[in-house]
Amino acid sequence: MKTVVLDVRNPKEAMTGFSRAWHLDQAQETDHISFASPELLWKVLTAKRWELLKALCGAGPISIREAARRVARDVKGVHGDVTALLEAGLLNRTESGAIEFPYEAIKVEFLLQAA
Repeated sequence: MKTVVLDVRNPKEAMTGFSRAWHLDQAQETDHISFASPELLWKVLTAKRWELLKALCGAGPISIREAARRVARDVKGVHGDVTALLEAGLLNRTESGAIEFPYEAIKVEFLLQAA
């Protein structure tokens, strides 16, 4: 199962993990997308974007109009959310212009601890 792990790590930690994976030179079943803070993670992954990701999970490439229909929202609003998710690396755009969620699962990891 192709999974993406969303985590909260400072940029130095994220680069160390990337470097380690690069040197192992092995295909990974899990991709990682790191955010600098929990606030940034939740800014990118709003409730409506979570709903959109759920609708796209396992759907294959579809148009933004079809994605909007599946979540019963207007195309303009979904287009803005798709743009944010493309920039975050959670969605891909195909050569034909369709959007695709290339994962079968999302795992979110972060630690909340006393200051």
